[in-house]
Parts: sequence; C-alpha cells; structure tokens
Amino acid sequence: MSRLIEELKTDHSALVSMLNKVKELGISSVNGHKILVQSKETLLTHLNKEDRDLYPVLRKAAENDKNLRGVIDLFAKDMEIVSKAALDFFNKYSVGRTGIEFAIDYGKFLGDLKIRMKKEEVILYLEYERINP
Repeated sequence: MSRLIEELKTDHSALVSMLNKVKELGISSVNGHKILVQSKETLLTHLNKEDRDLYPVLRKAAENDKNLRGVIDLFAKDMEIVSKAALDFFNKYSVGRTGIEFAIDYGKFLGDLKIRMKKEEVILYLEYERINP
C-alpha cells in the first residue's frame, strides 16, 4: 500500500475516533468541544491532502480511461454534498449547541461520513493503487 493511501486511511480512522470521543465526552464539555473543533481541522487537512495528492493522479489517468472518469465525476459530485454537510455541521456545533438536535445531526453526519470514507477506501483508493503500484 502506498504511503499516501496509508495516510488517508489513518486520517479516516483518526477522524472517526475524534468524533466518537466528542459523543463520549459530550459536545457541551470543554474537551468535547475542543475535539470537535480539532476534528474539523483534521477533516479539512485530509480534504486538502486528497485534492493535492490523490485527485490529480486520478484525473490524469482518467484522461485515457472513460470508466475512471465516470467514477471520479460521481465522487466529485458526492463530495460537494458531503463537504457542505460537514461544514454546516461543524459551523452549527462549533458554538456549543447541545441536546437532541445535536444527537440527530451527529448521527446523520457520522453515518454519511463513514459511508463516504468506505466508498473512498474501496473504490478511489484502490484505483489510485492500481495506477500507482
């Protein structure tokens, strides 16, 4: 496995761990809130790493691979939705809101994020590995 893919998968695990810790500590606790803010930064750093190191390689390969181009296009459209939802979630709860609304939003956000991460790991990252053995 390439260094990049290892890093990206580690980022995924770290982000899920951080978000689980937020739930465990509670969003209204000082540490829970602090970890929530850190998890936003972790996600943004991860997305920048994908934009800088992963997607250019995939786009270059997609110039000669129609199927890969279709996959990348689908992921790009999905990423717009997921990114917006993530930023909305972080912006809403970075001010410390709590209660049932947080629990509902948290569950949806974490579920959607995990689905996206899994898709990346079993589709995009494997394509990257195929292209960059």
